[in-house]
Amino acid sequence: MKIKNLFFIFALFVVSLTTLAQTPKREFRGAWIQCVNGQFQGMTVSKMQEVLISQLEALQKAGINAIIFQVRAEADALYKSSYEPWSRFLTGVQGKSPQWDPLQWMIDECHKRNMELHAWVNPYRAKTKGTIALSPIHPYNKNPEAFVEYAGQLYFNPGLPENRKYICKIIHDIVSRYDVDAIHMDDYFYPYPNPGEDFPDGVAFAQYGRGYANKGDWRRDNVNVLIKEIHETVRKCKPWVKFGVSPFGIYRNKKSDVNGSNTNGLQNYDDLYADVLMWINNGWVDYNIPQIYWEIGHKAADYETLIRWWAKHASERPLFIGQDVLRTVRSVDPQNPTQHQLPAKMKLQRTISGVQGSCQWYAAAVVDNPGNYAALLEKTYHRYPALMPTSPFMDDKVPAKIRKLKMMWTYQGPVLAWNKPKAKNEMDEAVQYVVYRFTNKEKIDIEDPSKIVAITRDNFILLPYDEGKIKYQYVVTALDRLHNESKPVKKKVKL
Repeated sequence: MKIKNLFFIFALFVVSLTTLAQTPKREFRGAWIQCVNGQFQGMTVSKMQEVLISQLEALQKAGINAIIFQVRAEADALYKSSYEPWSRFLTGVQGKSPQWDPLQWMIDECHKRNMELHAWVNPYRAKTKGTIALSPIHPYNKNPEAFVEYAGQLYFNPGLPENRKYICKIIHDIVSRYDVDAIHMDDYFYPYPNPGEDFPDGVAFAQYGRGYANKGDWRRDNVNVLIKEIHETVRKCKPWVKFGVSPFGIYRNKKSDVNGSNTNGLQNYDDLYADVLMWINNGWVDYNIPQIYWEIGHKAADYETLIRWWAKHASERPLFIGQDVLRTVRSVDPQNPTQHQLPAKMKLQRTISGVQGSCQWYAAAVVDNPGNYAALLEKTYHRYPALMPTSPFMDDKVPAKIRKLKMMWTYQGPVLAWNKPKAKNEMDEAVQYVVYRFTNKEKIDIEDPSKIVAITRDNFILLPYDEGKIKYQYVVTALDRLHNESKPVKKKVKL
């Protein structure tokens, strides 16, 4: 045990030396929480909430600032829906009410911890292999002609215009009723190819081919149209809600496209009919998290090759990197065989221009702390809080300054408090505050994340008191829904 502890201390020292002198003030630090693996199925309400709180607390400690929570895995719902049945991944029976609203509860718990909540939906999948019975109100039972069966699963036929309209209706329903920060889709567009089986969309192609001679081009356009319409749906409903995707890690291989990556694997463009670059270049998505789950040095899909490719070709919109926790800690750094690959991957993430953060697959793996992964995030890479990257293409107007900053005494001790700034509309409204602390004679630099003492939704913080011996300068700024930061307001205090 002592040897292990010494090794861990040494590892922390080594990675600290390789970490950038200043960690970013703004960085997306996400984690996926999935339901489709059945981790919550059959749990009581109290047990599921206990598990989720435990995960959120551990993730917050590790510096995670965004949760991507799966709420629609198979045309079902982990929220109250008038259109689709309760998910079997809650109670074990599709359509059976869990007697609570997991999405609303997660929004509240994430916002309480100053985390974003991204509602993760699967657009086309309507039944997974493990689902034995569909609820009477499942959309398949209302309109079976809208679906196709492939590889033992049911899918909305992407070639039918009515299905795009329906999916947009579901998205609008979620965004309009819930205070989500984003709508998220992962890599499941057209399904992953099943060898020897063609996707059965010939009838739809004949009826809605729109003049396409090539079925592959038509399939890609079906997805393109859906992505564009979802983006428009979200914008019209709530212009501060983002729409993001996390595609498979390879767009195209160089052997298929001279501009592709030097890789050899399944391709978004050719195999999943997902033209991610078109979505980015046309502004139809607000962020992109390619799932670069392989290790540095992988023969077919090298991590470094792929992160550099995405940074070069897809940084017109915020680019974050999807990280596989277990693969990372199970793989040795080729340049440093004494450690796993997290330090090397973080160095790439923070030194390659255009990359603004990462997302961890999957949340529970971070919590389990294999290879001291969570500890390294907490102690080294996320040791200072981080604001979210901004989205200037959505809104770049900063909120007004906070008002009436003052220190007052309470029964708990000294409190720094302020009034919410005035706002003309919801886009300009302050929803969070950043509190910085400097010594009395220290130059105020709010770009230094080491000076952040709190990111909070409250309009006050409790101050540490040491018999009034030390003078400090506290600085408070306001953040709007898209994390634009106001001008600072300063208060000198003696603690």
